Amino acid sequence: MKRVLIATSALAFSAGAAAAAEPFVYGTNWLAQPEHGGFYQSVADGTYEACGLDVEIRQGGPQVNNRALLLAGRIDAHMGGNMLEAFAAVEQDIPVVVVAASFQKEPQVLMTHPDQGLDTWESLLEADEYILGDQGFQSYFQWMITEFGFDPAKRVPYTFNPAPFIANPKSVQQGYITSEPFAVEREGGFEPNLFLLADYGFDTYSTTIEVMQQTIDERPEAVKCFVEGSILGWYNYLYGDNAAANELIQADNPDMSDEQIAFSIAKLKEYGIVDSGDSEALGIGAMTDERMQSFYDKMVRAGVSPEGIDITRAYTLDYVNQGLGLELRN
Repeated sequence: MKRVLIATSALAFSAGAAAAAEPFVYGTNWLAQPEHGGFYQSVADGTYEACGLDVEIRQGGPQVNNRALLLAGRIDAHMGGNMLEAFAAVEQDIPVVVVAASFQKEPQVLMTHPDQGLDTWESLLEADEYILGDQGFQSYFQWMITEFGFDPAKRVPYTFNPAPFIANPKSVQQGYITSEPFAVEREGGFEPNLFLLADYGFDTYSTTIEVMQQTIDERPEAVKCFVEGSILGWYNYLYGDNAAANELIQADNPDMSDEQIAFSIAKLKEYGIVDSGDSEALGIGAMTDERMQSFYDKMVRAGVSPEGIDITRAYTLDYVNQGLGLELRN
């Protein structure tokens, strides 16, 4: 039935397109995981091939900088983190363009111990310490300081080990909704409170698809195929049979357990990371000028981004917001 799904989603291509598939390399920003599931789905079920692309996914990781490879022309598209990277590219006059947003919500969370008086967003101000990495401290925590009055003096470095958080019931730790809470449940024996930053106003898009402007100019149909194939991939991954995609994920990253995969997919759905808000009417991948401006204004107020950037250079809406795949939601 997976080919029927593609047909009903208005992807129509010539019979010769798949036979002459054009190579296209997509670099992710970390090791293979369910957060990349939509892309692996469309490799596994032939969605990209149906519109004429032979897509290779090159996973990122601690020693891999796929964004640098994009800038060097070594890969065709890259998985961006959030819009701060895209704004910085405009500031530096680097012609990187976001063509779709796989995630409507940044999956960044803060975690607390239950029943310790840290059960509401407002109560987090009373925590003993905030366990945060450098990137988080320099980005979303600056927004938290500006918008809500959080105390930067309480920050302690995050070493990607949950032990300090587990040991201090009055602490707050950063994490991704799909990963760190799973580790805390397994190692700490409790289910932490989760505060998704997106639900409190940190309204960036995330897990973006970035390409160079030159690629848009010279290969617009390839970009269109990849974006639309990825959109359909996310629908099929979340709402259809994702077994083949998960096999590919585990082949690239054998440390990804079945339990972790199931946990991650459940959180993606529960918190509307991929499919919520604008995507409910416009389709997965949706972006709007209003959301972009809202996030940029917050980052300027927080001192994270400089004022005066022409953020319209950071993205294009030409490939999204067409309602592609809406009928596949269930």
